[in-house]
Amino acid sequence: MAEIIQKDGTWTFDGETLRLTPGRDKNVGLLRRTLGELAVPLEALAGISLEQGKRSGRLRLRLRDGADPLLHATGGRLTEPHDPYQLIVESDRYGVAEYFTEEVRTALLLEQIPSGPVTAYLLPGPPLPLSVSAGDGTVSFDGERVRLEWNWKTEDAKAAAGPRTLAAADLKGVDWQPAAGLENGHLRFLVRHAPTKVPAKYDPNAVELWGFKKDPLMALVAAAVQARLPHPSAPAAAPALEAPPAPESGRPAPPGPAEDDHDALLRRLRELGELHRSGVLTDEEFTLAKQAILKRM
Repeated sequence: MAEIIQKDGTWTFDGETLRLTPGRDKNVGLLRRTLGELAVPLEALAGISLEQGKRSGRLRLRLRDGADPLLHATGGRLTEPHDPYQLIVESDRYGVAEYFTEEVRTALLLEQIPSGPVTAYLLPGPPLPLSVSAGDGTVSFDGERVRLEWNWKTEDAKAAAGPRTLAAADLKGVDWQPAAGLENGHLRFLVRHAPTKVPAKYDPNAVELWGFKKDPLMALVAAAVQARLPHPSAPAAAPALEAPPAPESGRPAPPGPAEDDHDALLRRLRELGELHRSGVLTDEEFTLAKQAILKRM
């Protein structure tokens, strides 16, 4: 078990899952506090890094593309106070942070987790039901329907149609843009067969955002809806393959013997040795990985 506790939050790693718990510090963004603890499976990770400064540093997790609906919906536009995959580390805790980083890196190496994109979400998205009020309206989502309700700040032409309900099955995506400078942001629901270029101010399928405190919470709604839509990288359904012919005896072929755990660890040792000799692994990385395998044996 590896753990690092900071004012910004607490991260723990048990070899299979990273648990990211936001702290109570005033610098922790509203989105992180509302999202609460995140359980990130090891197979969702592409890497981890520690950036050191004079007074404080930062731990950063890099997830595999397509693993998290929140990151997919926000497209890397979450600012640092709201990004759940960053942790501010005080300079006197750099040693703990380095140990934590090495534990995660070693596990990724031993489990041979690829860093490439995935074709299915590995995190479930924010819990439901969910309701957020920001900008010119309130958006609620229960897993099947999106409901939009307007407030006194809504443009008359949009408010005149009254509350709007959209079935998740009719949506092909979501578009979340934070307010930046003089440009307003929005959360827009993309309805099948109903393309529109109308500004969010007039679009009945969108909430306009003005950069106020609760605006980032609309990203949680975007992520919750995105998690329940088909993954954009999911492969198309393939036709069923015919079963292989049975042996002449008419009996199915027996399954192959299961690989012995000890033999699998020996094979990993050989692979690590090859990576070390080819220069992919440093001496320190090779020693850490080898020690972890020997402990398992």
